[in-house]
Amino acid sequence: NDAENKLSICWSFILVMENRDTRGKVIYPTDSYGQFCGQKGTPNAKKSILFYFNILKCANPAVLINLQCPTTQMCVSKCPDRFATYTDMQLQYQITAAPWEYYSYKDTHTCMWICVYMHAGTYSTHTHKHFCNYGSFIMGIVSCSGITGLVDAKEVGMKIVEDYAASWNWILIGLVIALVVSLIFILLLRFTAGLLLWFTIIAVILVIAYGIWHCYLEFSLLRQQPGADVTIVDIGFQTDVTVYLHLSQTWLIFLIALCTIEASILIILIFLRKRVRIAIALLREGSKAVSYIMSTLFYPIITFLLLAICISYFSVTSVFLASSGDAIYKVMAAEPNCMYANKTCDPETNVSKTCPGAQCTFAFYGGETPYHRYLFILQLSNLLIFLWLVNFIIALGQCTLAGAFASYYWARRKPQDIPTCPLFSSFSRAIRYHTGSLAFGALILALVQMARIILEYLDSKLKGASNVAARFLLCCLKCCFWCLERFIKFMNRNAYIMIAIYGKCFCTSARDAFCLLMRNVVRVAVLDRVTDFLLFLGKVLIAGSVGVIAFFFFTHKIPIVQEDVPTLHYYWVPLLTVICGSYLIAHGFFSVYAMCVDTLFLCFCEDLERNDGSPEKPFLMSAELHSILRKTEHH
Repeated sequence: NDAENKLSICWSFILVMENRDTRGKVIYPTDSYGQFCGQKGTPNAKKSILFYFNILKCANPAVLINLQCPTTQMCVSKCPDRFATYTDMQLQYQITAAPWEYYSYKDTHTCMWICVYMHAGTYSTHTHKHFCNYGSFIMGIVSCSGITGLVDAKEVGMKIVEDYAASWNWILIGLVIALVVSLIFILLLRFTAGLLLWFTIIAVILVIAYGIWHCYLEFSLLRQQPGADVTIVDIGFQTDVTVYLHLSQTWLIFLIALCTIEASILIILIFLRKRVRIAIALLREGSKAVSYIMSTLFYPIITFLLLAICISYFSVTSVFLASSGDAIYKVMAAEPNCMYANKTCDPETNVSKTCPGAQCTFAFYGGETPYHRYLFILQLSNLLIFLWLVNFIIALGQCTLAGAFASYYWARRKPQDIPTCPLFSSFSRAIRYHTGSLAFGALILALVQMARIILEYLDSKLKGASNVAARFLLCCLKCCFWCLERFIKFMNRNAYIMIAIYGKCFCTSARDAFCLLMRNVVRVAVLDRVTDFLLFLGKVLIAGSVGVIAFFFFTHKIPIVQEDVPTLHYYWVPLLTVICGSYLIAHGFFSVYAMCVDTLFLCFCEDLERNDGSPEKPFLMSAELHSILRKTEHH
């Protein structure tokens, strides 16, 4: 009827459904015979789009089990761009056969594919440039409430991609600005460390205070407006995040969060003000080492490239493992009482004789060989190797930086006695002599991380369980392994410093580092967290400053460049990208500083135990550093 002819088609659902199974091919969709759509070197190389013959059959409950529609699927080169009803085609066929030729596949398969889009109990059209209208083929009304979320997710994803395509150049400019600001910040630390760090602390406090004031004004204003008292739970998930900004509860959450952060910072500064001054002085000393070995600032780029290679290896291996195997076909029954439903079948067999309306349809790639039975174990092994490689790359960077900064500390005359190319020399020593020690430390950490991942997996499986004891035990194990991971990371970091200084094996270096830290536990308590806190404030200041500029730019609040701002669906997409990217860039630079401070601290402790300041055994530390860290004994 006419109402059915006006219903729209959800093309998005088809693509989502075809990328349905992590066991199947994840790059190219497959038709009913397991043939790839759009893959080079195949008959369907120029047919990259998959069509469903009758997507109404996707409403079958069996789809939730097999993630496969019991209807013929075939590869085509493009979506139809004409509209016609069955009646129109019958009338026009008396004059010309053009409509039937257009809507027919060259193998005489008609491309009829339909999905009813339903939201909140009422039918509505969904606009998309590839959508086609063939409502006359609908045989009944089907509720697609489960498809609604998929279509919305697809639409949001496409808008996000379009926003990235329109703003990628401005995002890149923002990240370059963050890079320049981070570099300038670190260079200024060499000459104005105390002033700059105190400015950072005060600036962060003032920015958060302004955020508290702004959130309070918005909250007070929205409390007086009708409809603004609706909660976030009431409106649910919205693709347009600006909707949440019209709710008073949103600004109340922001207000509470900012007040908590502000109070935490003030409490730390009040009770640890003396230790903050000592930590600033130590960072000033570390800036001297960085200024003598400027190449260390760019080592994070090498780490980033190595991690990118590692992630690429893991991704490719996971995809090949997931997509390996033979094509498996299963019976997709239209009737719920078919005894062969969800059973494997031969595509050459006509299963409709035993179950009317049933089809032998391609399901996934797999098999019953020992290889396929242990495929899950292979994926776990691949994950363990990935964690091992990531931790090894991080360990290599820490040992390299520690060796470079240790060569600065132990030089009697600075900078005359600092070796030529200290970073390259340290990297060469780490690769040639310490690969085994670094790999062993990385393996220990990878095993603990693997155990945490398994515990998280078990926790997700037990979320609906009523066994309180099991959930409590699992929660305790997760907490214990989290603490163990943090401890191992701390010990590994200091062990790598000792390896860079003395060149001993991992176990010996870890023992020596632990004993050395315990003998200087007061100094460790003073400097460890405080210096990390100061560097964190620096990263927040850089990311926040660039983020504020990006916010005013993408919201058209900078008059000079208003005409150059791209039109976006969601301005928060490039904004969050710039903020997160700026923080990661600042973290890369400041991680060098953190490693420098830790190395200088262990070298200082070793210097105190090996030397006594006499002419025969003079201290190799500077007089300023000696006076700085001596103060920790009194605080």
